[in-house]
Formats: sequence, C-alpha cells, structure tokens
Amino acid sequence: MKIMEVTDPAFRQYGKVMDQVDLTELVAAMVKTPCPEEGTIYVASDSELEQLPVAKEIQRVLYGEAPIQIGYCNGHNHRMNALEYHRCSEINVACGADQVLILGKQTDLERGYRYNSSRAEAFRLPAGVAVEVYATTLHYAPCSVGNSGFRSVVILSRGTNEPLTSGHMASANPIQPGKEKIPEDRLLMAVNKWLLAHPEGGEPKEAYLGIYGENPEV
Repeated sequence: MKIMEVTDPAFRQYGKVMDQVDLTELVAAMVKTPCPEEGTIYVASDSELEQLPVAKEIQRVLYGEAPIQIGYCNGHNHRMNALEYHRCSEINVACGADQVLILGKQTDLERGYRYNSSRAEAFRLPAGVAVEVYATTLHYAPCSVGNSGFRSVVILSRGTNEPLTSGHMASANPIQPGKEKIPEDRLLMAVNKWLLAHPEGGEPKEAYLGIYGENPEV
C-alpha cells in the first residue's frame, strides 16, 4: 500500500493531529505495558494509565469532561484484517515507534454493509504523535513499521469495547454477506463496536464478513 503521512491533507477526512495536551507522561508510562512478539493485545481500560495526572487533563480538554477510558493496543501486525467504527471519536498515540493506520470511510460502505478493501488508505503515525480518528472513520489495530512492534494508546468514551450485556444478531444464526438488507445490529461485536471482518483476517466466527477484495498489507 502507498503510505501517506498524518500531516497529509488526505488525512483530514479521517481525523486530525491532536496537540492540545502534553502527552509525554502518558507515552513514558506505556513502556511498562506488554508488547507480544506475535499478534496483538488490546486492553480497553488500564487503571495505571487512567490514574496518571495527564488523564484528567485529557478528559477535561479533549473530551469536554465526558467520561473516558484509556487503554492500549500493542504488538506486531502487517495486515488490515478487519475494520470497526464507534459512535464516538478515538484518540490514538504512537509510543516508542512509528506505526501505520489503515483507514476507510463509512460513506464508502455499500449496500449490505459491504466494503471494498481497495478503498482503504494508509497513514504513518510517528512516535509521540496523537491523532483523533473520527467516528465516521473505519479503523482497526495499527500496523508495524518493518519488524518493529508497536505500542498505541487508545482513548475512547467510557464503556466502549466492553462485553455486551444483551442479545444481538452477531450471536444468532449468521447472515450471508451480499444480501441487500443487513441490519447494522449484525455487525455489533462489543459495546459501541461495529465490526466488518475480512475472510482472511482471523476474526471470531461470529464476525460479519463484510470486507471483500485483498487483505491489505504494509
């Protein structure tokens, strides 16, 4: 894939660089979080990160005092595999090493919540830089640059990505992709998390296989 920079004008439709808060303390604390040699690990809410003094400043300035959670996604990855979206923006901070974000737009979703992977674009997020990824942006785990692993802070509205507490269609009989009418509830995999998986992405069997075309690699 062609990799652009988050400072490129093309990124503006997906998000923006955040520089209102000094995140040095948060980036430094991320060194203590685990980074697996294979695959990725995601923690929605990390108590140690949330107890840092800067966490209150993030909530006050970047989220207008709305409740937030601070977690992380760490590991090694080179493919898109899936795309998700939320009803809120997500803030990502690259820690220790550059990473690549593969992004798409909800407005490019076709009938039946189908997505052509060729529409996705990739952007390099330099170490130490924070970006807001808009709620309208399709995104997933970052990709590694070369053989380096990545550590990424993930900040979201409180409760996002927590387990669901009531029945939804993802746990019911599967619906075949390509049908004209697919309820959005079929995509819901966790609280405030709607997900489209690629057939080669290795996602849980109940995930909706809404992505077609190649599984992009960086």
